[in-house]
Amino acid sequence: MDLKSGRYGEWAMVAGAADGIGSAFSSILAEGGMNLIMIDHNLSSMTSLADELEKKHGVRTVRIHKDLAEKDAAEECLAMINDLNFRLLIYVPAFSPVRRFMDHSPEAVERFLSLNVRSPLKMVHAFLRRQEKGKRAGIILMSSLAGMIGPALAAPYSATKAFSMILSESLFYELRENPVDVLACCAGPTSTPTYWSSKPAGVSKLVAVMEPDKVARYALKNLGKKPVCIPGWKNRLFYFILTRILPRRMAGRIVSDSMFKMYP
Repeated sequence: MDLKSGRYGEWAMVAGAADGIGSAFSSILAEGGMNLIMIDHNLSSMTSLADELEKKHGVRTVRIHKDLAEKDAAEECLAMINDLNFRLLIYVPAFSPVRRFMDHSPEAVERFLSLNVRSPLKMVHAFLRRQEKGKRAGIILMSSLAGMIGPALAAPYSATKAFSMILSESLFYELRENPVDVLACCAGPTSTPTYWSSKPAGVSKLVAVMEPDKVARYALKNLGKKPVCIPGWKNRLFYFILTRILPRRMAGRIVSDSMFKMYP
């Protein structure tokens, strides 16, 4: 994606914009001259980043302080910028605690559904309905390698990330003549506050821990080219071996054994 080309207009929305991969997307887009609609529940971090990007790159920002796990969050966010034409939507936030499925509280299970499934689905639907025919638009949904082969200790997270991947893949083919570019970015472990707060006992040798900037740049590079991308050559090789060479049952056991070692 060439940000200088104006392919998706002047404005982009980044949901989960304040830190980690969302912060990387925000910074890269601002660097390319795009104005930002930033959504995050962390007001102080979002404000600090938005002020920095405005000063450094001369872009404009709209800040929306919202927890996207709330029931009507998607509709409320879009209603706030009803008169603003934006043609690039990036949805990053996810609920992702690592533990055995039965140890999750009912409230946690609801949050998996609301933040990882309901809000992105409703936001994408509303975003598409407001697009002007003939104008190119783009959507990036952050998925995960965990959504491709479900590991132990991440059952609801993996299932919801698989949802994002299949949604993106379906829309990629359904909307390519509209024209709307849709991409699921299936990242492996990424060096974000959320990842390190899960307190892995060690870093898996099977996949690489990537920097958020590299993940975001790879996703933007592949938007419009394919429905699903996997940042990092080591991650792509890992996925190829697990899905093309090994039986799925063996692949699932390898991934799960790795999780048990990282989170004993």
